[in-house]
Amino acid sequence: MRRIAALSTVLVLAAGCGATAEDDTSTGATAGFPLTTKNCGVDVTFDKAPERLVMLKSSAVPFLHELGVLDRVTARAGQYPKAYYDDATLAELDKVPLLTDKTDTSGHLQISKEIVISQQPDLVLGEVDNLSRDTLSAVDIPLLEEPTMCEGNTEAPAFDSIYAQMQAYGKVFDRQNEAATAVAALKERMSKVKADTDGRTAAVLYPTVGGGVTYAYGSTSMAHPQLEAAGLTNVFADSKERVFEVTLEELLGRNPDVLILLHGDGDPTAVEQAVTSLPGAEKLKAVQHKNVMTQLFNFTEPPTPLSIDGLERIVERFKAGA
Repeated sequence: MRRIAALSTVLVLAAGCGATAEDDTSTGATAGFPLTTKNCGVDVTFDKAPERLVMLKSSAVPFLHELGVLDRVTARAGQYPKAYYDDATLAELDKVPLLTDKTDTSGHLQISKEIVISQQPDLVLGEVDNLSRDTLSAVDIPLLEEPTMCEGNTEAPAFDSIYAQMQAYGKVFDRQNEAATAVAALKERMSKVKADTDGRTAAVLYPTVGGGVTYAYGSTSMAHPQLEAAGLTNVFADSKERVFEVTLEELLGRNPDVLILLHGDGDPTAVEQAVTSLPGAEKLKAVQHKNVMTQLFNFTEPPTPLSIDGLERIVERFKAGA
């Protein structure tokens, strides 16, 4: 497994002088706080563990569930496909009011700052195009983004990124013991993944349903280590970009044995047809041999426990002889 580079969520304790391992009952302070974490190159400081969260993306859900703090989410926005979650997580999510799931044609959330600010959060999870970190910072609301989704990020993710992010959230929410337990369980799952795919090649794509651009994932996406762990060779491994536009001609030139098509929500059949109906797509080996798999986006990106779910699904779908 690739050694993970220094993540943008490395936490730096900023405790004052005289801090001890116990709560400071004279001041009401909690050990380990104030806490400063560097996120997307910006220092974010917490005086105490956040208690009122607004989620603008679904990627943090599995982390919060494992740490036992999903009940601190007072509102959410965006799409939360039920296929991602077990019954316990769904029951928790159902209790959280949905502000909006409106997205633009590119799948990006559309929400006003006034709606988010009115929730009086002490932390927002996930940055969106029309509600930036700077906008929230101006009204003293901190924001955390998944490290690999930070603008300008060049660090190549790995499954170690999942463990590091679980531990980072564990510190932010003062749930270090729960984080350690969760990481141990995730590593145990990874140890049981047995890749046996006959050395096939693969491409991970994000098609535009209804016509438009097709995107491919390179070596700085979570798709790359996921394919490696599944025993598949990424035909776009030579690209240092996380995601980029790709033409059918280039796809035909690399002609992968397997296609994995990511999508945000909706009908997976339409997602598959967005690729297989392209003129000339019938020449692709993956199409000819029906080795095309659709997968919800968070089962691959960003690195979360759902990426391990996605890996297990890929291995099962493309194991030798399947």
